[in-house]
Amino acid sequence: MSTRTLDVHPVPGPGAEDVVVGLSGADEGAVFTGTEDGSIFRVSHDGATVDRVARTGGRPLGLEIDLDGRLLVCDAHRGLLRVDTRTGAIEAVTGEIDGTPMKFCNNAAIASDGTVWFSDSSTKFGIEDWKSDFVQHTRTGRLCRLDPDGTVTVVIDGLAFANGVALSKNEDYVCVAETGGRTVVRRWLTGNRKGMRDLLCSDLPGYPDNIARGSDGLIWVTIASPRDALVERLQTGPLKLRKLATKLPDRLQPQPKKTVRVQAYDDEGRLVHDVDVDPAQQRTAYHMVTGVREHEGRVWLGSLDEAAIAVVDL
Repeated sequence: MSTRTLDVHPVPGPGAEDVVVGLSGADEGAVFTGTEDGSIFRVSHDGATVDRVARTGGRPLGLEIDLDGRLLVCDAHRGLLRVDTRTGAIEAVTGEIDGTPMKFCNNAAIASDGTVWFSDSSTKFGIEDWKSDFVQHTRTGRLCRLDPDGTVTVVIDGLAFANGVALSKNEDYVCVAETGGRTVVRRWLTGNRKGMRDLLCSDLPGYPDNIARGSDGLIWVTIASPRDALVERLQTGPLKLRKLATKLPDRLQPQPKKTVRVQAYDDEGRLVHDVDVDPAQQRTAYHMVTGVREHEGRVWLGSLDEAAIAVVDL
């Protein structure tokens, strides 16, 4: 494990959950994030300039750059959206699966042919009640595919809180973080293993949130909080007990630990990077990393709680 320090760049609102780096034109090198109030912000690479480019009217989570240079936004309330960062115009893509509105659209990855792979974390609970789904272990998370013709297909269901989504560099597999299982599930798309499912990595040291393929070709995985023995005992306990635990006052429920940690895996599931932040900084500053994006040797981070994004130099 390598211990690093962070550069933290504030944004005008809490919950800068994910990050993505602009790749062309005026957006090249800028970092985008979305916050609790529905805002999408563009942050200059040095953090000196922060501009609001749009408001979704919902709760933006995962962000991607689409083939047209627009932002694809996974909005927990509204589903998949496309945002023009020049004008702020918002296009609704889809908010339902099989005629039923999504409760918790979370993260996505876009293939070279325009196919969008995305996660719906739960069919029982929305983002405001994410802890209930996590503790009750509903296993209603899904990995879905949006084809260029608009068809939506559920590819994997029964996931323990489906979260981050990423495609391999060669697009021979797609993977989805299973937060409640501390795994990254992989679905093969080509070759002899097409249609098969296995694990890119398992028994992670904590609970993965968003994941993303970096410019280095690796799959980067956030560890939002270390493993919690109490949570895992609850998850395997009687349903009545799990439901009771989520009705306790928030102060009595298990809480995410203050940590900043991301890992990177190659296509064989080998751990290549394990980046942890200086422990002294963890107690006083940035924590609960839920978004990650490696770009040219810098690792950008988002947080479900913080009113800031951060960056680590490798």
